[in-house]
Amino acid sequence: MSAYRWKTFDEDEDRPEKPRRYGVTEMRGPNHTLLSQNVLQDIFESMGQFVDGLKFYGGSNSLMPKSFIKEVIDTAHQHDVYVSTGGWGEHLLRKGPSAFKEYVDECKQMGFDTIELDATSLGIPEETLLRYVRLIKSGGLRAKPLFTVKFNKSDIPLGGDRAFGAYVPPAPQSSELVEDVNLLIRRAERCLEAGADMIMIDADDICKNADSVRADIIAKVIGRLGLEKTMFDASDASTSEWFVKQYGPKVNLFVDHSHVMNLECLRGQNLGRNHSSVLGSSYFLF
Repeated sequence: MSAYRWKTFDEDEDRPEKPRRYGVTEMRGPNHTLLSQNVLQDIFESMGQFVDGLKFYGGSNSLMPKSFIKEVIDTAHQHDVYVSTGGWGEHLLRKGPSAFKEYVDECKQMGFDTIELDATSLGIPEETLLRYVRLIKSGGLRAKPLFTVKFNKSDIPLGGDRAFGAYVPPAPQSSELVEDVNLLIRRAERCLEAGADMIMIDADDICKNADSVRADIIAKVIGRLGLEKTMFDASDASTSEWFVKQYGPKVNLFVDHSHVMNLECLRGQNLGRNHSSVLGSSYFLF
């Protein structure tokens, strides 16, 4: 069997063994299609060493029985795979901080390792966002704020000099979205200072498709935040290929479960794409 092992994690390889701080592959869990526990087990048994995290995408965990979620989390942990919530906790903020605190406590009790917080859609002041990051950390979980490059125009701070303590009239509410990468970076930096473990960058308007990647924005984000602290949503295989070619195997990517093998081949750069003899036929049955 050892003759078929085409990947190791020695010092000369692209990145270290799990748990990794860079070159992380986070896998999309149940979303548009339901992944049974048997399918997840097949993925972890055949590709577990290449999967760092599993995310319940889009709040899908809110629709599943807690017993099933706990089984999935336990299965992931058996293969040293961390488990993250998707963008769901922000919906509870409408019920007040106490509801979010209960959500954090429940996630901890069920075995989640990371809570993702959609920082752009929250519509809350920056200081409030930082308090939620600290709340997640104080609960013993990792915090992963998610940002997009577009903000509501009314949320962008006004420039200009003003005396300390001067009254600043609130900006009128607007539905207009404005691109502001500097604001994204500034808020992400403050989240990291507050204890956030990773910054997730949404694919919309940045890297939704490989032929429309905003290389300028990505370069600025990585240049300021660093590869180790940023993760990008690679929505398709060609986008993953672009990231690996531009930034090497150490880039952190969030991918669909069907793209894990292809991404690992790209990270290795010396492998083709047909490795059924290594992975086993069960990997290709879903």
